[in-house]
Amino acid sequence: MEQLIKHCPFVSRLPTNYIRKVNGYLPKYAELCPVMSKIMDHNSQNTVNTSAKDKFQTGMDSIQSASDQLAKLHNQYGIKFETSNPEEARTKCPMLKGLRDKNSVKSEHVFPEADKICPSLRAENSKLPVFGDVDYEAVMKNHIEAKKSDHSYRSFKAVERQAGIHPIALEHDAVPVWSSLSPRLKGKSTRDITVWCSNDYLGMTSHPKVVEAATAAINLHGSGAGGTRNISGTTPYHYMLESELADLHQKEAALIFTSCYVANDTTLFTLPKLLPGCEIYSDEGNHASMIQGIRNSRAPKYIFKHNDPRHLEDLLSKADPSVPKVVAFESVHSMDGSICDLHEMCDVAHKYGALTFVDEVHAVGLYGERGAGVGERDTALHKMDIISGTLGKAFGNIGGYIAANAALIDAIRSYGSGFIFTTSLPPSVLYGSITSIRILKGEEGRELRGRQQENVRLLRNKLLHSGLPVIDAPSHIIPIHVGNAEACTRVSDYLLNQYGIYIQAINYPTVARGTERLRIAPSPLHSEEMMDELVGALFETWVENRLPLDLPMCPANGCDFCRNRPEPVDCRARVGEQHLQAAG
Repeated sequence: MEQLIKHCPFVSRLPTNYIRKVNGYLPKYAELCPVMSKIMDHNSQNTVNTSAKDKFQTGMDSIQSASDQLAKLHNQYGIKFETSNPEEARTKCPMLKGLRDKNSVKSEHVFPEADKICPSLRAENSKLPVFGDVDYEAVMKNHIEAKKSDHSYRSFKAVERQAGIHPIALEHDAVPVWSSLSPRLKGKSTRDITVWCSNDYLGMTSHPKVVEAATAAINLHGSGAGGTRNISGTTPYHYMLESELADLHQKEAALIFTSCYVANDTTLFTLPKLLPGCEIYSDEGNHASMIQGIRNSRAPKYIFKHNDPRHLEDLLSKADPSVPKVVAFESVHSMDGSICDLHEMCDVAHKYGALTFVDEVHAVGLYGERGAGVGERDTALHKMDIISGTLGKAFGNIGGYIAANAALIDAIRSYGSGFIFTTSLPPSVLYGSITSIRILKGEEGRELRGRQQENVRLLRNKLLHSGLPVIDAPSHIIPIHVGNAEACTRVSDYLLNQYGIYIQAINYPTVARGTERLRIAPSPLHSEEMMDELVGALFETWVENRLPLDLPMCPANGCDFCRNRPEPVDCRARVGEQHLQAAG
């Protein structure tokens, strides 16, 4: 290992804290390197079913026994260790692109200098008027104070994520112009932290091929789209991405939006305009984007209990059979980690003549043979009339989409104002998204999904063994119940301040009051050593902040297993036994 750290221009520039934490994951990086992968393959070609870790160790043994081998192999690729210009090696090594120097804490990009207006003039130009008894600025300040008093005010952490070192990131002392500098950060610049709450579920934001594709797009086409889809903002790559998404979900067509919030809002707002008299049936746990679209449509709406097909059927059975209907719900819930029974939900909807609108935002890329989501995993794609998804989570880019019947897609394209009247996605996002989707459709995607799911199982078992109040969930999301907004924020800050562990507090309005929680999302890149550090830090934080341990592991209204069961169920005993057996 010392030879690798000393000579490899990739590893030698990683933060020492990161090397220590991801020692066990270095074989995966080595597989992406054209040099180390050759060494690993050469030394294990006569061995059947050799693991990546064993290949890596064999390769390292070869380097240790022939110390000049690494340098000679790199020379074949034009990468020299002893160079007067370190950036020369950096540009030639695919593993170095986008990485910071080992001792660097600043971005390599230098922004242009610009004249700035003095703060007093900015303040003068920002004054809000006072008319009679209405002081607009005072009204806004009162609202902010109300948020602060009930601990639902949000302070955004300044976290710099850099390509190649996920889940390690840099915590900055940068603060927005409307805030005063945090006393904790005064006199400090940056430090390494471990991120456990990112929606970059598979680390695709810094996948070398995705980064390369996005960079190539900017070099070829520039940084922006140049207009709306109707006015000079459509390229062949918009059509290519939509075709890729339609293929992913086994649908006739797809339509991309600037975000999945816009995709959900626009589609659920537009559908009732196209279906006169339409009624919408919405899961009580639906995302704000779905709620907003339904509310804006002014269509009659009915709310059914979360993931409860029996309550849904009870509502639908009372409806006029001749009225068009839409049933909207999520496959994977973003905050409690529950997964609905897609077949039963869709069957109930179709029994009463309703279209199904299924949000797969937290499932695409993560489930199914090709990463199409829970619908593919559960062979229910043919029952999902409209699927919405995101390019900004597992696929590592930005944007949202819907996939459905070609006529329905064309109607939303033609009537949806949220699609029509906004600038289209830029080429860099299109290239990056197409590349990421194709990778995750293939063998590498299946390997990443498998590793992520194994990490989720491992971490959940460790947390359960520790006695922390883990909310039972069948998905990749691990919620830990706190139940108090002030305590949740305090715990999140304590973990960051004392241990360099970043898990964002989830408070109202994201979750209901009294259900505040931490939300953990393990990735394939988190090591077991990181998990052990996290569990120890969480346990010590719970004790230090006098929070109760060994709470029931499902929400107050029950988890997916025990909710609405006709017979009494000891959920905690079932969950504990299930997970502890898996751990053994």
